[in-house]
Amino acid sequence: MPVDVGQIVEGKVTGITKFGAFVELPDGATGLVHISEVADGFVRDVKDYLKRNDIVKVKVIAISEDGKISLSIRKTKENQKSRRTNNLSFEEKLARFLKESEERQKDLKNYVAKKGSGGHKRRAY
Repeated sequence: MPVDVGQIVEGKVTGITKFGAFVELPDGATGLVHISEVADGFVRDVKDYLKRNDIVKVKVIAISEDGKISLSIRKTKENQKSRRTNNLSFEEKLARFLKESEERQKDLKNYVAKKGSGGHKRRAY
């Protein structure tokens, strides 16, 4: 049975590249989880999160006209997260938001610090 956009299914990681991971779906088709769809935070190396033959839950986010299937692991967690936050009070939601925001800021600062300026500066004309 072919997959549809929006559907969440389990698949098997069949290959990992620097730009993402290929996942075989239950219908035998293969889709790509782009590196930006592996996790919520910055992903430097897909191999830090996935390995070949892992079974993962993926959400079908797009199917192109030529049959290429775009998948997301990150968006499967959004559904679970929204269900968990529905029962929280405003204060609890705010506290969670602030914590996640601080973690993202920290990740971003670490990334920028590691990346450095690259030695190139723009000139003002």
